[in-house]
Amino acid sequence: MQQSSSVAELAEQLRRELDRYSPGGKLPSSRALVERFRVSPVTVSRALAQLAAEGLVVTRPGAGAFRARPHSAQAPAGDTSWQAVALSADGAAELVPRTVDASGVTVSLAAPPPGVLEFNGGYLHPSLQPERAMAAALARAGRRPGAWGRPPLEGLPELREWFARGIGGAVTAAEVLIAAGGQSALATALRALAQPGAPVLVESPTYPGMLALARAAGLRPVPVPVDPDGVRPELLADAFRASGARVFVCQPLFQNPTGAVLAPGRRAEVLRIAREAGAFVIEDDFVRRLVHADAGPLPRPLAADDPDGVVVHVGSLTKATSPSFRVSALAARGPVLERLRAIQVVDSFFVPRPLQEAALELVGSPAWPRHLRTLSAELKTRRDAMTAALALHLPELALPHIPSGGYHLWLRLPEGTDESALTAAGLRAGVALTPGRPYFSAEPPAAHLRLSFAAVAGTGEITEGVRRLRTACDEVFQG
Repeated sequence: MQQSSSVAELAEQLRRELDRYSPGGKLPSSRALVERFRVSPVTVSRALAQLAAEGLVVTRPGAGAFRARPHSAQAPAGDTSWQAVALSADGAAELVPRTVDASGVTVSLAAPPPGVLEFNGGYLHPSLQPERAMAAALARAGRRPGAWGRPPLEGLPELREWFARGIGGAVTAAEVLIAAGGQSALATALRALAQPGAPVLVESPTYPGMLALARAAGLRPVPVPVDPDGVRPELLADAFRASGARVFVCQPLFQNPTGAVLAPGRRAEVLRIAREAGAFVIEDDFVRRLVHADAGPLPRPLAADDPDGVVVHVGSLTKATSPSFRVSALAARGPVLERLRAIQVVDSFFVPRPLQEAALELVGSPAWPRHLRTLSAELKTRRDAMTAALALHLPELALPHIPSGGYHLWLRLPEGTDESALTAAGLRAGVALTPGRPYFSAEPPAAHLRLSFAAVAGTGEITEGVRRLRTACDEVFQG
């Protein structure tokens, strides 16, 4: 039985038995609960902590756990209906209302119901995460001298140097800022480079979280189509001329969701076009460390070939570690670096020093390259298992590109498919899916589906998930 399941089951059992004790009455000791339910002391401690968080028990160090006394009657709910007027009036004068639609993001963040296979996940399954290495790094970091003090506002110099070496070219540690995850870094970059109401060029399709960030900042996303070789330069130039935009956001390596890699002949073109437009390129290099074993040498980040400060680079450790290991870097050169730094300081002061120290311990340990090698091989195995299962069970779903990096596949659905109906049918069949509509800032050319092969337990669940998807497709296509 998994630890989290044991904790939930024990907490429920104790919750049912609370009526046996009067308010303020003492519950059995932790040792007694361990012996009675045949669980570990950690499970007992976590179950009691859960009940304490719910206000059902009170724990007193050295004394034990006690049934909480009942709270006084709650005050009647207030009337918050006035907020509808206040919030809508606030946006009346804005060129682009900053209403936040997080649905495209939450679909890959929310855990599916029990028994449902997670084909919609945006992070590695726990079995792929370097949990032991991260735990050891965090323990070592906590013992470092000064680890719990205030870090430099820009981040620890050694960590900035590590990110700078990873970018390459002439990028130095002085041009790197440590940020709290890629999403936070992207938010800082967008706020620094574009004023509310301005257009921002985005790949089409693209990451829904970035579209949500842009709209929340009052920006107008303008789509630029992507093909298997990345963004199309001629259409990028047209979009700059037509919109007057001064920012282009792109993922040149294993683009989300298509998996495309910007072709060698297009890299210099993209930088030239942006430079001539007097515009910045935000490079979201989010899965460089999720390369598959058969990928071959990777192209350098665009920032490594940019002496003129066109590129603002975002790189992160999160995708290759854990959703809670939120350490990333912003790299830029020229006056824009100070603006990025000022916005980040105002928003969050700094990334907690223990987390930065843990990142240094992790990437400097022998376990880090071993983890990356293991992850590379496993991602290829999972990708191949999913493509084989799709070819066998769902040949009518088009797979125009098989990526050599990242954690998902991008499928084109048959003409006229209702994505929402298929997503709902998938849940009924026991598989969580990601519809394609949120990846487009304008009308999509067709219905799509993004399937993750990294958030499930292994190839067995991949095969079973595709079988369940077949059931869902039969329901929708024949309905």
